[in-house]
Amino acid sequence: MGKENIEKYSARYALLKSVAGFWHNNVFYRKVIVLGRENINPDDHVIFAPNHQNALMDALAVLFTNKGQNVFLARADIFKKKTVAAILYFLKILPVYRIRDGFRSLKSNDEIFTKTIDVLKNKNGLVILPEGDHAGFRRLRQLKKGICRVAFQSDEATGFSLNIKIIPVGIEFSNYSRYRQVLTVVYGKPIKVSEFLDSYKASPERALNELRSRLSDKMKGIMVHIESEEDYEAIDELRSMINGRFSDDIKFPKLFRDRILVNKMNLLKTSDPAIYARICSLSLNIKKKAKELNTDYRLLEKKKHPLGWLIAGMVGIVLTFPLFIYGNIFNLTFLEIPNLQIRKIKDPQFHSSMRYAISLILAFVFLPAYLILSLFIFSSWWMGLLIFLSLPLSGLFAWNYYLQFRRIRGGFRIRSLIKQKDKEFNLLRFNHNELVKLIAGL
Repeated sequence: MGKENIEKYSARYALLKSVAGFWHNNVFYRKVIVLGRENINPDDHVIFAPNHQNALMDALAVLFTNKGQNVFLARADIFKKKTVAAILYFLKILPVYRIRDGFRSLKSNDEIFTKTIDVLKNKNGLVILPEGDHAGFRRLRQLKKGICRVAFQSDEATGFSLNIKIIPVGIEFSNYSRYRQVLTVVYGKPIKVSEFLDSYKASPERALNELRSRLSDKMKGIMVHIESEEDYEAIDELRSMINGRFSDDIKFPKLFRDRILVNKMNLLKTSDPAIYARICSLSLNIKKKAKELNTDYRLLEKKKHPLGWLIAGMVGIVLTFPLFIYGNIFNLTFLEIPNLQIRKIKDPQFHSSMRYAISLILAFVFLPAYLILSLFIFSSWWMGLLIFLSLPLSGLFAWNYYLQFRRIRGGFRIRSLIKQKDKEFNLLRFNHNELVKLIAGL
């Protein structure tokens, strides 16, 4: 599979996508929530337009939540080495050349443009990240005109017969870099490029701006968009304090709860600046103090931490400790080894991408080795197979074991702070309760 036939179906690619998608959706993330799949018509010629906040993981979020073999556009400088370029073409990624790559190289975009038309004709689904580059902020930045230009010119080159549609995609990560987080992907209603056809014929530049503006509005409507730069940290943290416990909610995903909260804060900034400022101040103070006292918002939400429940939980922790040790065979292999590599990467938005990529490569290497070793050690093949299958399950148990241990330990710590009548903790709890009441009043 190369650039020449990148739009064609590839059985090898389909196998790789199936395995990598399983690792992405079931191991790397603890839950992937997908909404709006009904907006994707396999018979349409579509361009997917996702927001771009978390490097490679944004593209994978689209790839592993819809069917087919999507083709992606990426910056050309990563294609310089032939070996790397061959791998990228196999992964159905096409280069886009920019002025910074050299004025002469821009001519190569003509060939790439021809391939994008082939991709659209073949109904693969073209994926373009319209912000151009990534940034670790829950905010949609100014969109580049490239995606609109590709849509118009592709339609024009085919006699306006493709009826190309752009599907806005909203992506939200409960945490950008940690393992076992929640990923939410929302596919919005498609935008018909044909709606701007008359405008395009009259003035292409005006039509580009109109389509870009429409796309921007639609994307903001299905993602968490915090407009304020001045109060960004306070509002972003407020999401975790108020809606953190709803991260796994499928019926009413946290993404939409966060959108409601952000919109309420936007209105409050105008209608009651004093309350708005108080909420922002409380958010930052609670964040700082909770870190100092080594506690989290889930523990602060609980009014009581019954001693009996904590003791029972600790007994369970002790009894299942051997299973925790066993489960770490899996976790140390696939979760900790990648951590050793990401320390070299300065851009934190690439941490999750590297963790996923390295853990997937390790899975291809170690899982077959573990299977062979299990079958070799145990005389009964079915026993060896059961032991092998128990490794990932025990690994997930060990991960949850650690989280549960932290909650129980935190519960004991809070009981101790309450017993000591710690002034700092009492102030923290008072501020948290005030914040919750103010938000409830909205």
